[in-house]
Amino acid sequence: MADHFFARLANRLGYRLEPKTDPARIKALVRRMRPMDAGPQLVRLGGAGDGGYLVPDDFSDIDACFSPGVSTSSTFERDLYERAGIRSFLADWSVESPTIDLPESVFLKKYLGIDNDDQFITLDDWVRSSVGDHSGDLILQMDIEGAEYQVLYRTPPALLARFRIIVIELHGLNRWTERPFFDFAEEALGHLLSRFTCVHLHPNNYCENFSYAGIDMPWGIEATFLRNDRVGEKAPASSFPHPLDVPNFSDRPNMALPGWWYEDGHR
Repeated sequence: MADHFFARLANRLGYRLEPKTDPARIKALVRRMRPMDAGPQLVRLGGAGDGGYLVPDDFSDIDACFSPGVSTSSTFERDLYERAGIRSFLADWSVESPTIDLPESVFLKKYLGIDNDDQFITLDDWVRSSVGDHSGDLILQMDIEGAEYQVLYRTPPALLARFRIIVIELHGLNRWTERPFFDFAEEALGHLLSRFTCVHLHPNNYCENFSYAGIDMPWGIEATFLRNDRVGEKAPASSFPHPLDVPNFSDRPNMALPGWWYEDGHR
């Protein structure tokens, strides 16, 4: 009765009350994302702060990196080229070009999305127009402000399998508490987790962690995945933060990965 009353009141006031996600479902998804030591050691590419990520040192025969969401930092792509000679294709409608010179790079002034028009391009069309249907393995480094769920959901499995390493900034974890949003996020991430193993997680410290039904959650998190055929003998990673992790914003406290994301005793 009380829930019905508050729902009607919220509707009159113009608010929308979403049904809440069962915390057990959130825990189950996080369990599937548990970081693993999967063989290749992790190295840091990019600057000390936002725009730098930890990735497996497994770059041989990778043809190119696709990097949607350029903003003001391209140090990841610079370091990737200097370390492994891997060229990058970058896309972002909000800027005119990368802020640094990147050898052999190609910039596209479009957002990555689920349709093709003057402002957006799909991952399928972007890859096909850039490297064709036949190439070596690829890297995807994606920071697209919440659109990552739609892109993952709509990306064909055969295209997803062309990427050896995928780095994603996952946004909106606070909305995982809303059941309709979580339903979609769970399915989108499921497409990824059926073919890839999570090898690193690092909370973004732009906001403090929040609590939902007694479980600690970051608002956003950097997640690195390695395609399963590249994974050797694996064991759960147990030391966080990683020695190479750096706070995204130096003027704010570092956000620790909550223990229940990686420790057996918390599950």
